Formats: sequence, C-alpha cells, structure tokens
Amino acid sequence: MMHGDANEDDDDLTGWEEEREPDRSDSLRTFGAVVQALREHAGLSREEFGERVRFSKHTVASVELGRRFADDSFVELAEDATGNTGALRKSAKHLTRGDVGLAAWFRRWAQLERVAVSLCTYECRLVPGLLQSEGYARAVFEGTVPVTPDEQLEDFMVRRMGRQRMLFERQTTPFSFIVEEHVFRRRFGDAGEMRELLDHVLELTAPRNVTLQIVPLEAGLHACLDGPLQLLVTPKGQRLAYSEGQKNGRLITDSKEVGALQQRYDTLRSQALNAKDSRGLLERFRGEL
Repeated sequence: MMHGDANEDDDDLTGWEEEREPDRSDSLRTFGAVVQALREHAGLSREEFGERVRFSKHTVASVELGRRFADDSFVELAEDATGNTGALRKSAKHLTRGDVGLAAWFRRWAQLERVAVSLCTYECRLVPGLLQSEGYARAVFEGTVPVTPDEQLEDFMVRRMGRQRMLFERQTTPFSFIVEEHVFRRRFGDAGEMRELLDHVLELTAPRNVTLQIVPLEAGLHACLDGPLQLLVTPKGQRLAYSEGQKNGRLITDSKEVGALQQRYDTLRSQALNAKDSRGLLERFRGEL
C-alpha cells in the first residue's frame, strides 16, 4: 500500500499492498474525511490514533484519504477512540468500493491497464476478458461457484464489457494477445453464440494496434505453461506483470522476474501463428459451426 500524505505519486508501486482500493469511491472519500475530522477533534495524531485502532499510521492515512476500505474492526475501535458518537458506525454502512464488478485481486491491475502504454496477454484457460463477447462473458460468470447473485452478475457484465472500450479508444496503444487454440475450440452455448464470439474477437482484433496470435495444438510444449500471464509498460516506463490462479492474483514488480516473464512471452510469440494465419484459423472455426 502506498503510505504517507495526499501528494504521494500514485504510480510509484514501491511497498504496494493488495488492500488498497485503486479507485476511491465518493463514499470512501467521505468516510475518510469523517474519520480524519473526528480524530483531529479528539486531539490525536495519526500515530496515536493508529495505536488505539491497532493499525499503522500509514493505514490510518490510507483510510482517511479514501484509499482503503475500513473493515468492521477498524470502525469499532475508531468509534471508541473518538468518543463513540455513532457517526462512524452509521456512515460505514454506506461504504462502497471503487471498481465494482472486478475481483479484489484484479483491481490494481485494471487501474494500471487504463494508463499502460502497451499491454501483452497470454491466456490458456478462456478467451481473455478484453476479447469476450457478451454471451461468452455471461456464461463465464453464470458458471462460477459459488453462484453469483443476479445483481452482482450485472455489475460484472457492465465492468467486463466496459473494459473493452480501451481497444478502440486508445488507437496508438499496442495490445498483444496470445491465446491457445483449444480456448477457441471449447464450446459454450449453441452454434449461434459460438459464431457471435468468434465474430466479436475478429472485430476487436481488426485494428492495427491490436494483435492476436493463436498457439496451435501442434505447437507442443512451450515456455508459458506455468499459466496465464499479462505484461504492461506504464507511462513512466516501468515494466510490470500479473499472473492469476484460483481465487487469487499477483502483481509482479520485481524487474528481474518481469524480465524473465517477458522473455517467455517473446519466445512464445515466435512459436505462435502470425496474426494473419490466426485470423484465418478463427474464420475456419466459424465456418465449421
């Protein structure tokens, strides 16, 4: 988590922790302002207040700046520290997180995606979120276990489809996708829904700044078999990576580790079909339906 005062550089990822809320909702900002006002009224510094709520002064700062979601423990201890006015308990009921519809472990990466000067994605499980058709995305969300409530599913759909706008809006940003052939062969729904998916992927990858390469089944084993991988470059030139598994994800900032992952991606790029042949393969799949 980024610590300290409000003038910190939000692009500095040193010491970043998963708990930070990447997009500060109005409710987080308002709640944070109330916490700060009550703390100052009680005559407590952030460090003194932190001792009473059993969190570091940096965490206190993050809550006050709307950067962290306050859990029940924080709220109760903060109430005790500020005179039990009830203001924090009542206002905490209205807290909402930023980036509704995104998994908690993916939120920071989603924020970085929006400003990246280049983005590379390797996927071996399912069609990448940025390329999914509406029907495919809905089928993925409806198939989750435990079952996603209807109202949350709609939030997920809005966020998933909304992310795809960047492919058209950022026409000078290079987007590279490498996807295993079997991902597009995996059936879902009926033939019409499969055709819709393939048409959608072909449309989204048509712009010159978007490249899709398919790893054919006959390519055999390769360097990226450890799992899905995403790589990006920030406006400041920092190279970052992201990997994801069952109910978790990891933002990778270590330059040596990111460099090794980039080498794997570049090697796989040379083993995959080129963009023209990849489009041809998708068109053939569509014709077979």
